[in-house]
Amino acid sequence: MNITSSLPFLLATMSLSLPIPACNAHKEEHHEVAHKVVATTPLVKDVTITQEYVCQIHSQRHIEIRALERGYLEAIPIKEGQSVEAGTSLFKILPVLYQTRLDAEMAEAQVAQLEYNYTKKLFEDKVVSKNEVLLLEAKLKKAQAKAQQAAAELAFTNIKAPYDGIVDRLHHQQGSLVEEGDVLTTLSDNSIMWVYFNVPESRYLEYQADLERKKAQGRAEDPDLQIELKLANHQIFSEVGKIGAIEADFNNETGNISFRADFPNPTGLLRHGQTGTVLINRILKDAIVIPQRATFETLDKQYVFVVGEDGAVHQRVIKVAHELDDIYVLEEGLSANEKIIFEGIRQVHEGEKVECEFLAAENVLSHLKYHAE
Repeated sequence: MNITSSLPFLLATMSLSLPIPACNAHKEEHHEVAHKVVATTPLVKDVTITQEYVCQIHSQRHIEIRALERGYLEAIPIKEGQSVEAGTSLFKILPVLYQTRLDAEMAEAQVAQLEYNYTKKLFEDKVVSKNEVLLLEAKLKKAQAKAQQAAAELAFTNIKAPYDGIVDRLHHQQGSLVEEGDVLTTLSDNSIMWVYFNVPESRYLEYQADLERKKAQGRAEDPDLQIELKLANHQIFSEVGKIGAIEADFNNETGNISFRADFPNPTGLLRHGQTGTVLINRILKDAIVIPQRATFETLDKQYVFVVGEDGAVHQRVIKVAHELDDIYVLEEGLSANEKIIFEGIRQVHEGEKVECEFLAAENVLSHLKYHAE
């Protein structure tokens, strides 16, 4: 037998008898490792929602003091910026002409009175007729009316404060000739300040809805609503305000409506014409809050990953009612006992099972404040 020709046969036989390596005998098993995430739950708590509005501050009474008669300013017994009481003399216009006119009219009234008395006596003695008495009675009333008018004109020369207030800048000096209607100064009653600010229609509707709920509960005041005033130096005014009025019409161009908040001003710190920011603080009872970093956004919708009892995660649409610093106040989407992923939301996908480390919601929120990522 030719050995050379038999070699392929022998090699083939030997190869059939060799053992097959183990790596080819069994397939390698692959185990998917569950992602480790940090989970928490929503927290139910009272939350204060603050809405800010730029405002204009006005005195509750702010009027122009004008000259009621023409003449020279004889005296100005007050100073700019002075606080005055009701009835205080502010300006005196030279009264000579008005005093002379009053004296003349008073004399005419006295003459008419004497004529009337004499004629009435004659009528009682049946000397004159009833008509003559009535004629002189009318003449007397006319003379008395003129005298009263002259007295009023004389009184107009002494211009007095109609209420307690603060005198503004003086527009004329002593000795100036003023015409009837000229502005002499302004007077501001700053005991109560009216603060005006514009509110969007949606906020207006929320406010009205809160009023209806309050009325239904029979409450005269709303303890969950607090109105503050932040001044230009960023300090909060010491007094708390309340809504005093709402204008009748919306501004068609802006969609806003004007509100007025009333603030007591016992120290006189606030002045007419100041600006500031109205802070409307509303307490939401038993609100559901979650960390902002536990959410993600897709196609303008907010989602969270909820961890089921089987350890699998599922995305859930949520509706955010308010955004505060680093938390969201939810309107709907979660209940208080559901687990949500707090850290690791970018590492998981829908339906995946995860390994959770749980952190209490109170601890999560206390560490997150002002440190949202």
